[in-house]
Amino acid sequence: MLRNFAYRWILPFIDPRSLIAIIRLPRFFSEWRRYRRMGGGDARFADLWPCLTDRVGYTPFDPHYFFQAAWIARQLAAAKPTLHVDVGSSIAMLGVLSAQFPLVFVDYRPLKVRLDGLNTIAGDITRLPFADASIASLSSLHVIEHIGLGRYGDPIEPSGYVAALRELDRVLAPGGQLYLSTPVGRERVCFNAHRVFSPRTILNALPKLKVLRFALVDDSGRFQEPCDLPGADSLSYGCGMFVLTKT
Repeated sequence: MLRNFAYRWILPFIDPRSLIAIIRLPRFFSEWRRYRRMGGGDARFADLWPCLTDRVGYTPFDPHYFFQAAWIARQLAAAKPTLHVDVGSSIAMLGVLSAQFPLVFVDYRPLKVRLDGLNTIAGDITRLPFADASIASLSSLHVIEHIGLGRYGDPIEPSGYVAALRELDRVLAPGGQLYLSTPVGRERVCFNAHRVFSPRTILNALPKLKVLRFALVDDSGRFQEPCDLPGADSLSYGCGMFVLTKT
């Protein structure tokens, strides 16, 4: 517990990887000199840009974001929506998805880009700019856990996630599908980073919706599909991915 507390309070201010990387500077300069001796005279001192943390044995990745992007891409490839609306998810993922079908992206902090197939608008997930029951294909991935904590400039509101879930429910069309992901496991609020939910808490806030499919990234970063909802309750910080529909 003390180790986790120190981790949470050190990382926002100091990146240990950058400090440790200082010991790699001698090798960096040795390799730079060798590069120049081999004819690389274009690598001038004034243009040096030390990247000292990338020499690792395996490609690093965030299991939550990697697997949820792969998961929704496969879900939408099977569903083939004529239009998809996303609220607040990873913009790198959405830029790729917008090549497959028209996509509307809503975010509290508006995304200012121009890209074919992608329409970006400003909006609050607790007050979405859409009519009731108007969206057949809707997603919000790794978003609801932040609502009401103020991290992204939104108002402080302890029940913000409930308002967000109800608003997603409001705009989802009958027969439509909502793709939702959030941290799952031991319930808690890690202010102001995020919340962690039991899957049952999510479903209790969405009584009109039915779970079609559930997938999970566990504490070890392993992807499980399909997975039973109770399988998430024993986790510390997993990622639950729901496909829900309104009957």
